[in-house]
Parts: sequence; C-alpha cells; structure tokens
Amino acid sequence: MVSLRCKLLVKEILLDLDIPYQRIDLGEVLMTQPIDFKKLGFFREKLLKFGLELIDDKKAIIISQIKGVIIEMIHYNEDEPEVNFSTYLSEKLSYNYTYLSNLFSETQGSTIEQFIILHKIERVKELIIYNELNLTEIAWKLHYSSVAHLSNQFKKITGLTPSFFKAMANKKREALENL
Repeated sequence: MVSLRCKLLVKEILLDLDIPYQRIDLGEVLMTQPIDFKKLGFFREKLLKFGLELIDDKKAIIISQIKGVIIEMIHYNEDEPEVNFSTYLSEKLSYNYTYLSNLFSETQGSTIEQFIILHKIERVKELIIYNELNLTEIAWKLHYSSVAHLSNQFKKITGLTPSFFKAMANKKREALENL
C-alpha cells in the first residue's frame, strides 16, 4: 500500500470480510488477532483483484516497510525528521541501517538513496504542476540544501531543468485543427 487510496481500499476489504484490525499504515496492517486460513485466502484474493498482494516473506515485508516510510515522509509528511534519514529509518523500523540498506540494494537492484531521490523528484514534479510554490519554496519543503542542488538532481533524473518542465506542464494543448 503506497497511497492513502490503497489504505482505504484495504480497510474496506477488511470490514467487508469482518476481519478485525488495530491499525492500517502504508504497507502494513496490524491485526488484533490471527486470521483463520479461509479468511486469509479471501483477503488475499480480494487484494489481488485490485492489484495488491499480501506479503508474508520477512524480507519482502521489511522492503515494503522501508518503501512505506520513505513514501510517507516525502509525499505525506510536512515535518523534517529531527535526525538524518538513515537514523530516522533505523529508529522507525527498529533495524540497523546497514542491514536495511544492504537488504534493499540486494533485493531492489538500487539503493535506498536512489529510491528517495526518485520519490523526491516525483514530488517536485507534482509541486511544480500545482504551481502554488516557487522553486525556492519547493527546495525548502523537500529539505534540499539549495535550489541549485534540487535543479541539478532534477536534471540528472529527468533530463530537463525544473523551469523547462514547468513550461511544458503549463503549455496548453492545441486543438487538432490548429496542428
């Protein structure tokens, strides 16, 4: 579950199947009691119908938790963590960061840092398209050290400058007869 919509969907499925739960977070559901095998099968089937899957492999669960913490922090959290991100992730998941980093790299084929950068750039794109904040405000909001750092990273990932991307996003579509 990587979005609020996914959380709502999972909640609806749990309620529909009368499965009691304590909490639903991005990428995780905390049950109040074990689920019987039959209900678990129904739960798994309903999730698959919506393109979601039940993860029960320990490593896959940890990877999902890592992604969930990153996505929540970048896309849904306004507050900057009081500590650096590696410490924040370690404290949040109760694992050593080196272990998390090695596991992520081994299973995903990229680093946690690359995953963070990709999500930050997607968030930058979103904020540029919303056109409510200027680039300085976006850099500050996403905890970049400077606008230049944001711009360099944006260009490295997208191949475009933020201002060119903004111009493209603002460009109106032409009517077919005007082409």
